[in-house]
Amino acid sequence: MIAFLLLLIPLITGVAAFIIKKQQLVKSWAILSSLITMVVAIYAAVKAPESSLSYNDSWLSLLGASFALKLDGLGLILVLLTAIAFPVIFIATYNTTYKKSSAYYGLMLLAQAGLMGVFLAYDVLLFYFFWELALIPVYFLCSGWGGEKRIPVTFKFFVYTFLGSLLMLAAILYVYSFTPDKSFSMASFYNVQIPYHSQAWLFWLFFVAFAIKMPVFPFHTWQPDTYEQSPTGTTMVLSGLMVKMGVFGVMRWLLPVLSMPAYAWGDTVSSMAVIGMLYGSLMAMKQDDIKRLVAYSSMAHIGLMALTLFAETEIGYQGVMIQMFNHGINIIGLWICVEIIERNLGTRKFSELGGLAQKAPALTVFFVIIAFANIALPLTSGFPGEFLMFTGIYTSQVTNYNVIFTVLAGLCIILGAVYTLNMIRKIFFGNTTEKTAGAKDISLNEKLVLTAVVVIILWLGIFPQSMLDLTEAASKALFKEADVTHLLTK
Repeated sequence: MIAFLLLLIPLITGVAAFIIKKQQLVKSWAILSSLITMVVAIYAAVKAPESSLSYNDSWLSLLGASFALKLDGLGLILVLLTAIAFPVIFIATYNTTYKKSSAYYGLMLLAQAGLMGVFLAYDVLLFYFFWELALIPVYFLCSGWGGEKRIPVTFKFFVYTFLGSLLMLAAILYVYSFTPDKSFSMASFYNVQIPYHSQAWLFWLFFVAFAIKMPVFPFHTWQPDTYEQSPTGTTMVLSGLMVKMGVFGVMRWLLPVLSMPAYAWGDTVSSMAVIGMLYGSLMAMKQDDIKRLVAYSSMAHIGLMALTLFAETEIGYQGVMIQMFNHGINIIGLWICVEIIERNLGTRKFSELGGLAQKAPALTVFFVIIAFANIALPLTSGFPGEFLMFTGIYTSQVTNYNVIFTVLAGLCIILGAVYTLNMIRKIFFGNTTEKTAGAKDISLNEKLVLTAVVVIILWLGIFPQSMLDLTEAASKALFKEADVTHLLTK
C-alpha cells in the first residue's frame, strides 16, 4: 500500500492545488504535500514491511496490463530522490512569486506523481503511461512560466520527447507481441524470446527514447535552451529528476530485455557518451550564463552514467545507482544557488558578477561545497559513486576500449574542475560590480534548504556505506539479468 500512497499523495494534492486561489496558501499546500510524501518514502526505505512495498490491481485486463507497482532497490533510490527533491525545491523557491500560482504548484505536484509512477511501475504499459504523465505537466510549466524564448524552445522540447515516446511505444508493442501470455508485466518482458534480427532495431527504438531524456549526444540539443528558458524550479525537476528517467529506463527495461544488442552496440553507445561528455565539458568552459554552464555540466555527468551502464559491470551498476541520487541532490543545490543569484541580482552572466563573497558569505560557503561535490571531491557525495563508475569502466570485460574510455572520461573530470573553479572565481571573488555592490546574503528558508543539501552531501561523502547497502542487492540483480556471458552460453 505504501507504493500506492507515494503515487496517490502528489496526484490528489496536485489536483486539489488547482482550486486553491491564494498564493501563500497554495505554496504551503505544496510544501505540506511534498513533506508528507518524503516522510512516507523515508519510512519505506528504513522500516516498512516488504509486503507493503508493492501494489497490484486490474487495469487494462483485456490487453494483459495491470496496475502493478513495486518499490525495489533500483526504484527506491529514485523515489527517495524525488521525495526529497520536491520539498527542497518548494522551500528554496518560496520567495519567488509565480503568476497563476495554483496552476504552477498543481502542475509541479502532478509532475512528481508522474515521476513516482515511472520509478514504481512493474508493468511496461503502466511505465509508458507515467512516462507521458510526467512529461505533460513539465511541458506546460516550461511554456507558461519560462523566459522570453520559451515558446520555440518548448516546442523543440515537445518534438524531441514526443518522437522518443512514439519510438518507445512502437518497441513496447512489438515486444508485447512475442510474450507467450500476451502480458505487459515485467516478468513477461524479461523472459520474452525475440528473434535476434529484430532485437537490433528494437534496441535503437528503446535507446533513442531514453537517450533523448538523459540526454546523450547527439540527442542533447533540446537541453541547454530548455534549462535556460524554464523557470528555475522546473529546471531543477528537469535536471535533477527527469534526466534520471532515461537512465532508469536503460537499467529497468533496455539492458535486461535486450542484453545481446546492448552488448553488440555497446562500443557505439559508449563512444556517443564520451563525445557528449567532451562536448558538454568544452561548451561549459565557454559559457557566460550560469544556467547554460550548469546545463552542459549535467550533460557531461549523465554521459558518464551512460558510459558506465554499457561497460556492464556489477560495480559500475552500483556506482550509477548511487550517482543518480547524488547527482540529483548536487545539481538541485546548484540550481538553488543560481535561482537566488538571479532573483536577487537580476542577472546570470559571469561578466556582470564578481566579489559576491564580500556581500553574501553564507551563499558563498554553500555554493563552494556543492560545487566541490559536483566535481566529485573526496569526502563529498560525488566521490563514492564516481569512483565506482570509473572502476566499472576500467574493469569492463565487454569492450576492448575500456582504457581509452577511462582516460577520456577522466579528462572530462579535469575539465569539470577547471570550469567549476572558474565559475566560483568569477561569481564570488575579485571586485564587486554594479550588480553585486548592493547584494545581500540569503534568507532563512534558503539557508535551511541549502544546509539540508550540504548535510546530505557530506554525510554520503564521509559515510557512503548506507547508500552502498541500499543499492547492493539491486546492482547484483541487474547484473544477473544483463549478464552477456551468461546469455552467450545459452
